[in-house]
Amino acid sequence: MIRLDDLSLFVRTAALGSFSNAAREAGLPPGQVSAAIQRLERELDIRLFARSTRNLRLTAEGEQYLPYASEVLATLREGEQRLRGDGAQLRGLLQIAMPSDLGRNVLLPWLGEFRRAHPQLILRLFLSDQVADVFRDPVDVAVRYGRNEDASYVALPLAPENRRVLVAAPAYLAKRGRPRTLDELAAHDCLLYMLGGRAYDKWAFPVEGRRRQIGVRGCMLSDDADVVRRWAVDGAGIAYKSWLDVCADVQAGRLEVLLARQPGEAAPLSVVCPHRKQYLPAIRKLHALLRERCGELAARLPAPLNGSKHP
Repeated sequence: MIRLDDLSLFVRTAALGSFSNAAREAGLPPGQVSAAIQRLERELDIRLFARSTRNLRLTAEGEQYLPYASEVLATLREGEQRLRGDGAQLRGLLQIAMPSDLGRNVLLPWLGEFRRAHPQLILRLFLSDQVADVFRDPVDVAVRYGRNEDASYVALPLAPENRRVLVAAPAYLAKRGRPRTLDELAAHDCLLYMLGGRAYDKWAFPVEGRRRQIGVRGCMLSDDADVVRRWAVDGAGIAYKSWLDVCADVQAGRLEVLLARQPGEAAPLSVVCPHRKQYLPAIRKLHALLRERCGELAARLPAPLNGSKHP
């Protein structure tokens, strides 16, 4: 009979890439994790991992079995949480993926507050600008910008009216001047974000009911959105960022909004999870907190920028 503890150690070993890392996370000796994997392999009569002195990787059979093992563990955890209901103390593990800038500078204190309100809950955070797969990656939910077009997910809205804004520090504007039109952006130092090795050097704006792209240039590029924001605060150039990411900087005077009469590209923020998970008490309570707080920030977006008025 397959032991649930062995199944859990298999899933974590696959995610962490080594017996020692999985053992360290679980507080077990590495040999105990290895023994658990061997028991599971005997029960299944397959080889789950290809082992060498330097490398541990899933076999083809292990890759095929992993999503089923993850699904079993997730279903058991969800069943336990549903039995407890909303009135019970939240407990167990909640794994959340989120963008780097938003996670570090906006969500982190709110998540600390959420954890203090539910001291039996374990939070595991993954901060990255790579898009997490809530089916394959070891996460329960992902906080994500953009519109959800995958029918296998459900997107619980946090700030559906959020938009991108052009921002720069007062020091940069004093040195280089303020662009008066979208076309003048081409003559400025623009701070570029990269994803998957691609630089986003065409910034989109809604103009007269159409999506207009403006080509921009810059000598500072990063695949970390937090770095781009920090460069902007330091006066290195113009950034095109989510309002939620720069709201605090604008209000503190570290950044200024440019072309204030031109709405930016829509950047709705949502909590994304598999359909079945939206009913879990921990996810519902987390969503309620983040929706309230993000809504407060989104409401501070200057009126001409939020799309309600166009020149």
